[in-house]
Amino acid sequence: MSSWEIFFTILGMAAVTLLCRAFFLLPEQELPMPRWLREGLRYAPIAALAAVVVPEVVMTQGHLIHTWKDARIFGALAGLAFYVWRKDLFGTIVCGTGVMLALRFGLGW
Repeated sequence: MSSWEIFFTILGMAAVTLLCRAFFLLPEQELPMPRWLREGLRYAPIAALAAVVVPEVVMTQGHLIHTWKDARIFGALAGLAFYVWRKDLFGTIVCGTGVMLALRFGLGW
């Protein structure tokens, strides 16, 4: 590709991204949306986060883990337990990461 083709490709991708993201911000009044869709969109961030995190916890190199000696599982469980206990996001991250690193470096998992 020539440098002009690369430039126009990047410019086009930026325009498409801006248009897609700004579509809901451009109208002056709220767009009409059915109630069922509005209720369903409340769960979209949680579903997207689960779709990213769960495969990272239970898979390695594209295959399911085959041993219980995986620090990621215990880190995720410790983070989940901490969140249920305290409802603190930062503490959840610190707790889960701390358990995972302790098992990984301490026990060699």
